[in-house]
Amino acid sequence: MKHLFSLVFMLFIITSVSAQVASNADIVLQLNGDELTGKVTEIGDSTIKFTHQGETLVYSIKKRDILKITYASGRIEFFNKSPMQATETAAANSTNGNTLSPAGNLSDHYNKVAVLPFNYLIDKRDAGEEMTYKVQNEVFSFLGKHTGSLQLQDPNTTNALLIKAGVANSNIRGFTMGEICNILGVEYVLQGTITLDKTTASSILSSTGSYKDKSGQYDKNGNQIGSVFSGNSSSTSVATVVQNYKTSVTMNLFNDKGQSTFSQNHDAFWNTEDAYKITLQYLLKKTPIYQK
Repeated sequence: MKHLFSLVFMLFIITSVSAQVASNADIVLQLNGDELTGKVTEIGDSTIKFTHQGETLVYSIKKRDILKITYASGRIEFFNKSPMQATETAAANSTNGNTLSPAGNLSDHYNKVAVLPFNYLIDKRDAGEEMTYKVQNEVFSFLGKHTGSLQLQDPNTTNALLIKAGVANSNIRGFTMGEICNILGVEYVLQGTITLDKTTASSILSSTGSYKDKSGQYDKNGNQIGSVFSGNSSSTSVATVVQNYKTSVTMNLFNDKGQSTFSQNHDAFWNTEDAYKITLQYLLKKTPIYQK
């Protein structure tokens, strides 16, 4: 028991020391998504001097390859936009007759969120890109009322940046989520998949019919001589077949370091085709970007 206590105490000391070392480190995030942990010793006109944690060798890193530096003090310094943003800014400035050097294009991903087009599968088959955009807009509309101080990127902007960067649902797996964040210029991206599988079919019976009514008999002088009720009716039963579905929604949230900050899957309670909507809202309320 004494040895066990000693072992636990040593592990606690090691963990505390490691945490302290990590908290005293600078973090350099590059445009390609790589994250370097260590100490920035010097910042020059075009490069910075950097030493990796636990090492003494000094490296020279070009400032044009750096997105931001998070210093041990907590201060964050941004250097460049993502390659796609820099290209767009240069094109816009050229159109307006302005000349702005790349070094002047500062980027700030902080508190910005983009919603990616959702994958939408029916019986394991792609339902088409229009459904992916439809769900994307539904998520944007719901989140737009519950993001607090976060800035939610318009889906039209998100999709345009993805298309210009050559990113589509068919090849997005070839990009890290850190790279996607840099392409979109945001701190977080929300990604998801909706899966519908056909189950049973239900028949709903409904009746249709007609009815005729006669009342009030009159003599030759037009006087009512009594009330006579007569009528006939007919009805027809019609069966409507309704397809039932099992719906499952997966939702993921990534930051600009490529780290997953939220990942959950939930099955819909209802068996209708649009049951995914309630399930989407259920999961969105659980994400760290949702605010009442």
